[in-house]
Amino acid sequence: MIKIAVIGCGYWGPNYVRTFNELPLSSVCLCCDIDANRLNYIKRIYPFVKTTTNYIDILENPKIDAVCISTPASTHYEMAKESLLYGKHVLVEKPLTLSVKDGKDLVKITKDQKKVLMVGHVYLYHPAVQKVKDYIQNEKLKDLYYLYSVRTGLGPIRRDVNVMWDLAPHDVSIYLHLLGQMPKNVSARGASYLQNGIEDVVLLSMEFPGKVMGYIHVSWLDAFKVRKLTIVSKRKMLVFDDTNSSEKLKIFDQGVSTREPSTYGEFLLQVRTGDIYIPKIESTEPLRNQCMDFIKCIEKKVNPIANGEEGLKIVKVLEAAQRSLEKSGASINVQS
Repeated sequence: MIKIAVIGCGYWGPNYVRTFNELPLSSVCLCCDIDANRLNYIKRIYPFVKTTTNYIDILENPKIDAVCISTPASTHYEMAKESLLYGKHVLVEKPLTLSVKDGKDLVKITKDQKKVLMVGHVYLYHPAVQKVKDYIQNEKLKDLYYLYSVRTGLGPIRRDVNVMWDLAPHDVSIYLHLLGQMPKNVSARGASYLQNGIEDVVLLSMEFPGKVMGYIHVSWLDAFKVRKLTIVSKRKMLVFDDTNSSEKLKIFDQGVSTREPSTYGEFLLQVRTGDIYIPKIESTEPLRNQCMDFIKCIEKKVNPIANGEEGLKIVKVLEAAQRSLEKSGASINVQS
């Protein structure tokens, strides 16, 4: 039985408490938050879970095998670093860190300590994303043109990071996972309406090798909660809508084809429409899949799918995008 402590019981932390307690090989025995009301909430649901307002109590507890960090992004680096140095396995929410320098440090410490470091890129464990990855790998979706995602809603609004660092890690992680490569450059523009200097809407574009483009729109200020990814290829188009409970994935057999040159020697472009296919998607919860992988990797001493190195790649993209934001959308090369 892997004994886990959860640091941060606000918006997302209670989901980790629930999920790890539902798994057969793990249990949450200690929770930490600076807000006593959040701890009281945990106690009401899980009376057997002990609580504390000081996370050092977790780190100094020899019975704790692993720490799940679900705190504001600005605290991830220090808390993950201390947890690793205390000999704990770590699952830290996205993003891994707010700088490439800190991310590299965590990856090095993880190797030195011989521990498991997982980043909460939960969409890598989504059955629909895994299905899309399978389509691309098996060339059922050939000659990709571009990817476009929308992740919007009305809040929750952060104070320590902008909307790009808050929401875009999901989509960047999906793009890198599906394409299996880093973008060459990135450009981002945004605006701050609610808090000075903290963008609440951002439009991000990435150029990948092979002329594949990736576009991301994230916003805290939108009337509709949207979680949608569109992939356009030469012959097919695919739409993943995570807010659609029954038809999360649709594949459109349509595109634009070229015909033989006319008598004037010009190629003709013809729009082609075909069937719409809705593949069956497993109903397993992505968070459960992620937590199961974390436990399995601790037991088998292997790297998870969303490991520290993968988390660092996302930070490299976002750091370049942040520089672009500060330079009014200038194209910025991404570290390899």
